[in-house]
Formats: sequence, C-alpha cells, structure tokens
Amino acid sequence: MENGRAGREVVVSALQFACTDDISTNLATAERLVRAAHKKGANIILIPELFEGHYFCQAQREDFFQRAKPYKGHPTILSMQKLAKELGVVIPVSFFEEANNAHYNSIAIIDADGADLGLYRKSHIPDGPGYQEKFYFNPGDTGFRVFQTKFAKIGVAICWDQWFPEAARAMALQGAEILLYPTAIGSEPQDEGLDSRDHWKRVMQGHAGANLVPLVASNRIGKEIIQTEHGNSEITFYGNSFIAGPAGEIVAVADDKEEAVLVAKFDLEQIKSKRHSWGVFRDRRPDLYKVLLTLDGSNPVL
Repeated sequence: MENGRAGREVVVSALQFACTDDISTNLATAERLVRAAHKKGANIILIPELFEGHYFCQAQREDFFQRAKPYKGHPTILSMQKLAKELGVVIPVSFFEEANNAHYNSIAIIDADGADLGLYRKSHIPDGPGYQEKFYFNPGDTGFRVFQTKFAKIGVAICWDQWFPEAARAMALQGAEILLYPTAIGSEPQDEGLDSRDHWKRVMQGHAGANLVPLVASNRIGKEIIQTEHGNSEITFYGNSFIAGPAGEIVAVADDKEEAVLVAKFDLEQIKSKRHSWGVFRDRRPDLYKVLLTLDGSNPVL
C-alpha cells in the first residue's frame, strides 16, 4: 500500500495464432488459447482481429459480404460470452458486422461475468494492395470508447486505428487504463521488400509511453492466399504480438511464426500515480490543438 492506496494488479494477455478459413476451427483455437491464458492468470485476453476466418480484404469480392453477421445474436459473441463467464475473464471479440445495409469492422467487449458491455466500430479504414477494407467496411460511427470492465477501464481500437496517436489519446482522456489493439497485418503484396513490423511496434510503444498506460497488440501468423479478380493475392502475417508497459517498454513479445500466449502483470494504481505525477495530462493545452480538427492544417479556428 502506498499513501493509503492499495495496489490493483491486473494480468493482460495477447493471443497469436494462424487462422484457417473455417469458423469452427478458429473458434476452437481461440477458446483453447483463452483457456491457456486463464491458466497463466490472465484477466483480460485479446484475440486477433477478424479471427473467424482468413483476412478476406485482400480481394474485392461480392461473395465475401456473406461473412458478415448482425451484432445481436452473433454466434461467436455468444460463445465467447459463455467462455468469459465460465473463466471470469474479459474478452474483446472482433467480428464482421452487418447492420442493415451498412457493414463494420467491429468488436464487442465481453466482461468477466459474460455481459456484453457494448460495441466499438473501427474508425480508420485502410485501402491499399492486400488491405482493401474500404470495399467492405463503412467508417465506424461509435467514436473512440472506453469500457469499464471488472478489472480495468479499457480502450479498444482496431488495427489501422493503431497508427493514429489521436485515437490512443482520445481513449486515455476518457480514462482508459489499458489500450488494446487486435490486428491483422503482415507482408505487402505489392512490395516484397517492405516490412513494417518494427515500425508497427514502435508506433504503439509510443502510444503507451505518451499516455503512460500499458498496451496490448494481438496479431495473426501464417500465409494466407485469397483469390482476387486479378489472380491470387498472398500475405504472410508477421505476428510479433506484444505487450508494452507504461513507459513504452516491451515486456512480452512473440515471434513471427509460432502460436503464442503472452501475459504480463501491471499494478494499475502504481501506474496511475506515475501518470498523474508525470504531468503530461496536467500540462495539456487543448485550446491550442484545434488544428487537429482540420485535414491540411489550414485555417483552424483558434
């Protein structure tokens, strides 16, 4: 106990695995690894992005819209609710959401009692060779959200969101004690020499350090080949799932080939004390940041 305040420890976990294109197989893998993380003491367990199947956004195919399902009554979410309740753990569940005529890259936050705390819809939607998400997903309309779980207030964003410091800061300002980023990222089909893995990690380490919060990133592994209108497209997902501490330091990291269950323990009260004393939130100047509301930095209303 420090200054009369007891510590509040939480154990987070990042899962990493290869996805087949069969929902039941991937769901079984996810459940097996969630149980393994629970045995290691994990309280909050992050599964990779769109883990129900292959990363289909390599191609623009009309038939792939059949993979989307409505949020309410979604079978994978219901399965994970049962598992979360059984184990007493928090599980964010990534899925392809159909909402009438709109479609989203979404995640449902399941609390340790199995309750569904709500939905986040991916805000930043990429569009490039191999990652043609704009064909499938509307831009998210939930805004950046923070969820009060049994163990911590968590901010959850999705893959391409992780490249934007504004998203991390928005969640931290709302009280997020841990940031979580489920991901599907790997090689670039148009450029075999482009490897973003170290850049990818450093950007998120910066989010952790700038906001003085732990951060969890879960990625998939393996080679996936998708038939496109121009022939086959191939991505080798580079894994490297990791957990960073509140100074941006990596405390656990996976490799680029093996299935992994990473865990790390953090004292959230101790981190809170450090965050408050560091001064970066005390000394913010929101009145000077209106330029961030523009696209080109011109003519902000100050």
